[in-house]
Amino acid sequence: MNAGIDTVLPPIAGYHPTTLIDWPGRLACTVFLPCCNLRCRFCHAGPLLALPQETIPLEAVLDHVASRQGWIGGVVVCGGEPTVWPGLARLCETFRGAGLAVKLDTNGTRPDVLKDLVLAGLVDAVAMDLKAPLDDRYASACGVADLDLGAVNRSIDLLMGGRVEYEFRTTVCPALVGPAEIEAMGRRLAGARLWVLQRFEPPSALDPALRTVQPYPASVMASLAAAGRRHVKRCLVRGQPDGRPRPGR
Repeated sequence: MNAGIDTVLPPIAGYHPTTLIDWPGRLACTVFLPCCNLRCRFCHAGPLLALPQETIPLEAVLDHVASRQGWIGGVVVCGGEPTVWPGLARLCETFRGAGLAVKLDTNGTRPDVLKDLVLAGLVDAVAMDLKAPLDDRYASACGVADLDLGAVNRSIDLLMGGRVEYEFRTTVCPALVGPAEIEAMGRRLAGARLWVLQRFEPPSALDPALRTVQPYPASVMASLAAAGRRHVKRCLVRGQPDGRPRPGR
């Protein structure tokens, strides 16, 4: 561990050596970058919102990847919000140099950074969060009063332009997202290749008022995904590839 923050490369606050969930279809590792420009009320990654006291050396990550050569084929860069770091492009270049494909998880609030990464060929896939309908409900969900919705819209348009593999993701908190919100978001994403709905995790929600909100049961999540499929090519519930509830749920 390293208590210092690299002045060029972003600090790495966390590392998962293998994942089959964060990049479906590819065995990857996951690095977590700290800090975020939003304060989403439903966020379950509160510890990543500020700089960590200790960081994980990039060399340790690269050494682990090298020891799994032939097995780990990609790295998922998430957070926090990775695009707040000026050294993100260099980090992606470093991973590419190690023979890894790169997937970026982003909130889409910095479309110019996203565009530069895509046009430079530094990311192979992007997962972008869509928090709520793109009106006053968005700022409420994100906990930021002066949120630039135009920036979020530009990121959506960039990804739907088809330059890179992409998916949109929505964490479905019942206090913020219901059938009407799914319908509104679906209309905005009309024609998108993939929209993934994720269950809300109340115990770790950033907003204490949401920690007692019960997540939707699998049957409701499946119904919301079916509504989403009226607008996009594929709409799935994370962990339920066909969008239907599993037996016993």
